[in-house]
Amino acid sequence: MSSFRFTTFVLLVCSLSAAFSEPAVRDHDITLEDYFSQAYISHCEISPDGRHVAYIEVRWNKEDDQRNYDLWVVNVETKQRQRLTFERTSEYAPQWAPDNRTIYFAANFEREGEEKPPYDGKTQVWRIFRDGSGLTPVTQVKGGIQRYELAWDGSSIYYTVTKDHTIEDWADLRNEFKDDLEFGHGIHKVSELWELDLEAWKAEKLVDETRYIRSFAVSPDQTRIAMITDPDQLLISHEGKSEVRVLEVKTGNAIDLADPQWRDEAPSPFGWLENPVWSDDSRNLAFSISFDGYPTWIFAATFAGNEPEIRQLPRPEDVEVNGGLKWIPGSTKLAFQGDHHALERIYSVDLETGVSELLSPEIVVIDDFSISRENSRIATTQSGHDYAGDLFVGLLSEEPERIVKVNPQVDRWKLPKLGLVQWKGTDGDEVEGILELPPDYDGEAPLPLIVAIHGGPTASAKFCFRYWIYHRSLFPAKGYAVLLPNYRGSTGYGDEFMTDLIGRENEIEVQDILLGVDAMIQRGIADPERLGVSGWSNGGYLTNCLIATNRFQAASSGAGVFDMTMQWAEEDTPGHVINYMEGLPWEKPAAYLKASPVFGMRKGIKTATIIHVGEKDPRVPASHSRGLHRALHHYLDAPCELLIYPDAGHGLSSYTHRKAKLKWDLAWFEKYLEP
Repeated sequence: MSSFRFTTFVLLVCSLSAAFSEPAVRDHDITLEDYFSQAYISHCEISPDGRHVAYIEVRWNKEDDQRNYDLWVVNVETKQRQRLTFERTSEYAPQWAPDNRTIYFAANFEREGEEKPPYDGKTQVWRIFRDGSGLTPVTQVKGGIQRYELAWDGSSIYYTVTKDHTIEDWADLRNEFKDDLEFGHGIHKVSELWELDLEAWKAEKLVDETRYIRSFAVSPDQTRIAMITDPDQLLISHEGKSEVRVLEVKTGNAIDLADPQWRDEAPSPFGWLENPVWSDDSRNLAFSISFDGYPTWIFAATFAGNEPEIRQLPRPEDVEVNGGLKWIPGSTKLAFQGDHHALERIYSVDLETGVSELLSPEIVVIDDFSISRENSRIATTQSGHDYAGDLFVGLLSEEPERIVKVNPQVDRWKLPKLGLVQWKGTDGDEVEGILELPPDYDGEAPLPLIVAIHGGPTASAKFCFRYWIYHRSLFPAKGYAVLLPNYRGSTGYGDEFMTDLIGRENEIEVQDILLGVDAMIQRGIADPERLGVSGWSNGGYLTNCLIATNRFQAASSGAGVFDMTMQWAEEDTPGHVINYMEGLPWEKPAAYLKASPVFGMRKGIKTATIIHVGEKDPRVPASHSRGLHRALHHYLDAPCELLIYPDAGHGLSSYTHRKAKLKWDLAWFEKYLEP
């Protein structure tokens, strides 16, 4: 690696350090066990007066083999924080009452021997005072609630419950055998929407749907309720069949918003409607629709006359919407999280003018945000180059102040050298990635390189500190360089960069990644004889594609697709496959063949590959990983191992499973790459 290139890299890191002072001594080498010392903030909610923030803090509990979720509150001015809940269960979705003193939240509290609500392990709404007193169950619904929302004035709680619905066709036989057989369709979940008056403590059913209510939002004046509804609870139904339904509370009538703008005129028929949110004057309803492989669109419906006026809102150039829709109080501006290059920031767009603004610092990765009603203070959970997921508060026009540091131990860790790198990808277009190097790397000799590929692919690797099970931080500490490529199809690099991947999977993005590896070799960073590749979900799929090149000595494939036709047939969101293949298997057989890693096995695989998958993964079923293992072990005689995690879904959630993945990957790459 030339001294000029390395100096440029160091200067980039130093420029990011100015915003936060460095600790006096970083003397701790990152270990595997350090991963489980980390806390996370999963949600933040600022009080109406902007003086307190409620948030959910998540910490690992080795004894329970899982992470524990607890409700906390922090005083913005004094930074004094207090833990409010101590149950060994999950608390989530905190919402403030208008009195700035009472916090509502959802939890599935459970006590041994309790068979009735609220301690039977089913989700209920609870409330507690911000000083930790007065814990009270608000709902005690048999079977629990699904979703809830506190009325703007605090007078009511709205919540949904589900029930079974049997279609008329073969209803008698289905009901007779429903406890003994599993049907492909015909018996599914539908929703009821209830309002609980918090003064009279009287519950009233508002909606008895024959559809499933996936999310809802109550207008501040409580005259309308917007609902995202699906034919049933299955995600395959949410793709393309979800609707925006608006209930007029007074009359009980509901209308479905006309959908040609986000259906007939959309780039794909398989869009996910999400994020309904009302402006504080109850006139404007915003919502989004997301597509695998295409940019997310935002719409706003204005209720001013007999028919709502619906329009699509513009986005800043090269910014992809990533959720978090919230209206700025007292305005016609809608705020949202947006990906731009390897950063995630907060933007706004004005409903009246279409003008966009950047509301957060430029160099930051935002995980969540909340805006106070009274003074437009904004609370964010955000990450920088030397911290992850801390809580910040400030006015929209000011630099925010960190008020909670959940991982002070990180201040002593020897962090990887973190930088952005660019190279020429397929067709000569620029591709960017994040490069992590060992903290003491001097640039004198090339390193073993692991290419860690993000999932999605409609996502991106973020330019911030991360220590998680997908090779960031720990592997640089063990002497590896880690390259995280934001390959074609990633978010934050413009619509064309994203949609170029449509119809070109297992081609254009594979070349982008390989050219990135070539660039790291040419710059003296990577040793061409010690190359590894890893990924989970779409990253696992691309790992399966890349091992067919025999460029890599070792690989870790996690929950990766092996055959596209099988993926369409088995996964819970098949619109993903249809979008990228540009049709169904019998319509585009050549596309499915070309994109499937199974047919790359004909080249003869030499890469030593460890395979991870959850036993009950609905997104990329375990049959793919079993098939890859069969090919490598029984037919190609390639070094491999298959690890199937019992009862696990698409992501590994237990302490034991995450530790197993980390230990196996460390041992695997150490054996074949010799750092």
